[in-house]
Amino acid sequence: MLIPFLQVDGLTKSFGDLVLFSDISFGVAQGQRVGLIARNGAGKSTLLDVLAGIEGHDSGSIVYKNDLRVGYLRQRPVYPAGLTVLEACFHETNDTLQLIREYEQCLETPGTPGLEALLDRMEHADAWNYEQRAKQILSSLHITDYNQKVETLSGGQLKRVALANVLIGNPDMLILDEPTNHLDLPLIEWLEDYLTRSTATLLMVTHDRYFLDNVCNEIIEIDDHTVYSYKGNYSYYLEKREERIEARNTEIVRANNLYRTELEWMRRMPQARGHKARYREEAFYELEKVAKQRVANDRVQLNVKSSYIGSKIFEADELSLRFGDRCILDKFSYTFSRYEKLGIVGDNGTGKSSFLKLLMGQIAPDSGRLDIGETVRFGYYSQEGLKFDEQMKVIDVAREIAEVIPMAGGKQLTASQFLQHFLFPPEKQHSYVYKLSGGECRRLYLCTVLMRNPNFLILDEPTNDLDILTLQVLEEYLRDFAGCVIVVSHDRYFMDKIVDHLLVFNGQGDIRDFPGNYTQYREWKEEKERQQATEEKVRPQQKTVDRKPSTADAKKKKTFKERQEFAEVERTIAALEQEKTAIEEALCTGILTADELTAQSIRLSDINEELDEKTMRWLELSEIPD
Repeated sequence: MLIPFLQVDGLTKSFGDLVLFSDISFGVAQGQRVGLIARNGAGKSTLLDVLAGIEGHDSGSIVYKNDLRVGYLRQRPVYPAGLTVLEACFHETNDTLQLIREYEQCLETPGTPGLEALLDRMEHADAWNYEQRAKQILSSLHITDYNQKVETLSGGQLKRVALANVLIGNPDMLILDEPTNHLDLPLIEWLEDYLTRSTATLLMVTHDRYFLDNVCNEIIEIDDHTVYSYKGNYSYYLEKREERIEARNTEIVRANNLYRTELEWMRRMPQARGHKARYREEAFYELEKVAKQRVANDRVQLNVKSSYIGSKIFEADELSLRFGDRCILDKFSYTFSRYEKLGIVGDNGTGKSSFLKLLMGQIAPDSGRLDIGETVRFGYYSQEGLKFDEQMKVIDVAREIAEVIPMAGGKQLTASQFLQHFLFPPEKQHSYVYKLSGGECRRLYLCTVLMRNPNFLILDEPTNDLDILTLQVLEEYLRDFAGCVIVVSHDRYFMDKIVDHLLVFNGQGDIRDFPGNYTQYREWKEEKERQQATEEKVRPQQKTVDRKPSTADAKKKKTFKERQEFAEVERTIAALEQEKTAIEEALCTGILTADELTAQSIRLSDINEELDEKTMRWLELSEIPD
């Protein structure tokens, strides 16, 4: 039987007339790893603050198991100025730190009363290794300067220090608010592996769907002030949520049909009613509540008409950029293609955001030339976001940009309709900006970028602080977007859905072009690392005595036949890419017949399969030196 660690019953929280959640109940038992999902503004972070005792609540109860050790990672951690990184890890009290302080006080007390018992407890809690464990986890999170002051850290570094602070205490239960925000991809994978191997019970909010899939075994969703629980990972949740929505929609349609009949009866019925009539009247009002619910429809397609974009997009010729000792670009050259969807990945600090700023003209290269086509119309979503007038209403922010947004096929959307597609209902549109949550502000910023009718989108970490439902809408938008896209993101699921290929920033100006999405890149990289590890194991066993070159040694360089094949594969890939571009352009013209559309779509699928095959062969041959 599972031991209950946390039980929440009838919990309600509001700020003035804004009700975040009302009468919600759920539980978390030992060993469960629970992901909490809700729309931006539904109060996810506030709920976690309430559970951690930082915020109060209006009504309801929160009960933890006795003596339960809980670690809480806030979305935006705060530490007093003046603390070093290592001191910050000793700042927040946990059982081990409390024990260390008792031990230190005992040593300062004459006669050291209770020292022997404290030594036993220190040994049992492994408190002697606390500082070493702190440094080990900080190092794993790429924090190596333990004496750096916390006020000099970036937001991402501060989040990592706070994460280390929580993990060091080895609590029984972890409550994590957006733990993957500001982590680069290797660190996300490290944390994923750490939590998967950990025995700690987990309750977390995250938008990273691969992370949810791989770590969580239960999903709790808050939707329309109601809590739904799904006993499985994110993929299971998606399947069961779809079933729930379909069942609810069917119930609403059935209630509407019955409601019309009952409404006619209510109008005909005389005022004096008997007992049965009163019962039917009460049932009518319950039916009315169901019938007037909104039918859920998350499958929204926004076929926005983008501005015309010519064949010339941008050309980078021998671009170089340095900041002190750090090299961002080293004679980088690249020609961007029409309708290309490019993803940029790399560790923090390798220059991804700087590259985007250079492209937008916000910073200048040290040398080289950047030539941007005349028809290019950028839409730039930056990490810094946009500062809104907080006294404005949401709808007025949108209307300042455009009253009407042109759609494909000659249709139009009003600013209000466009906002609704991005999950701003009418009542939220007439709310003031200062009442929006952080995630809602980011969503509004995204809307202001997309409403300007760009034909080239540059998105720098668009997934940070956006809820999963918004990400799904954005993914649908970008897949149908008839323009160019460059996206920097640490969200693996998002990258896999959107991009055709990657630029991999390895640091110090080393930039590689990979023809595939992030999962394909990761699989290729892991295979390469396995091969290198195998070679490392074999190499020490090889004899170092002089001998004639063997047949195996001869294979270390490309044979004449392999060089011919390599050149042929390169020509084939170029031809396939050219044909793919031509088909994609034809599909976007809207002049093909139904038969032509079918034939071109089938050919496009065949080309993608052949490209994958040829690309893998190209990668294999490229590993063999000439």
